[in-house]
Amino acid sequence: MVRQLPPETTSDIIYPDSDGQPMADNTKQFRWIVIIKENLEILFASDPNVFVAGDLLWYPVAGNNKIRQAPDAMAVFGRPKGDRGSYKQWEEDNIAPQVVFEILSPGNRLKEMAKKLQFYDRYGVEEYYIYDPDRVDLLGWLRCEERLIVIEEMNGWVSPRLGIRFELQADTLEIYRPDGRRFLTPVELDQRAEEAISHLEQAQQRYQALLEQLRAKGIDPEQL
Repeated sequence: MVRQLPPETTSDIIYPDSDGQPMADNTKQFRWIVIIKENLEILFASDPNVFVAGDLLWYPVAGNNKIRQAPDAMAVFGRPKGDRGSYKQWEEDNIAPQVVFEILSPGNRLKEMAKKLQFYDRYGVEEYYIYDPDRVDLLGWLRCEERLIVIEEMNGWVSPRLGIRFELQADTLEIYRPDGRRFLTPVELDQRAEEAISHLEQAQQRYQALLEQLRAKGIDPEQL
């Protein structure tokens, strides 16, 4: 007698946290993924309901672990921050990532990028950006009337969702926050922090020197 196995249920399906593909093919691609992801984290650090991730598998359809994509960076408005092994949309109030980024490397193929565009178009992405750091070329699509439509001019474009501005220079892409501050690399961020600490220490030293001068003249600073 052959035993009949029960049909696989949605709860039995495993949704892997990795697709086995590398996050980046080279240092330049990886650097840009980190810059965009980390600066978006900083930009929305005070908003508990904006989730930002990099290279995280997104499963839009419950019951199908073959339909998936791992954007280089993505932002989801309306979902709480926190660690996730993957983004299962049906467990996230069925909210799709509104903004996704892909950073090109020499290994990317036109057919592969076309499939990604179809995926993001089908599953509800509002803004899709592709940056090629080798060619300093930026492409973008914006959802209009249920479809992703190409943005004709990306130089100076301001993301409706993120509020960030893209400026194409001769040799690189500059991204600016709504307050005008530029997206910085982790090294630049650390340098700015060191400079701020140094300036604070110098100000404290000048303040202490001034107090000593007043005391030398017989003036009690606490009585001023």
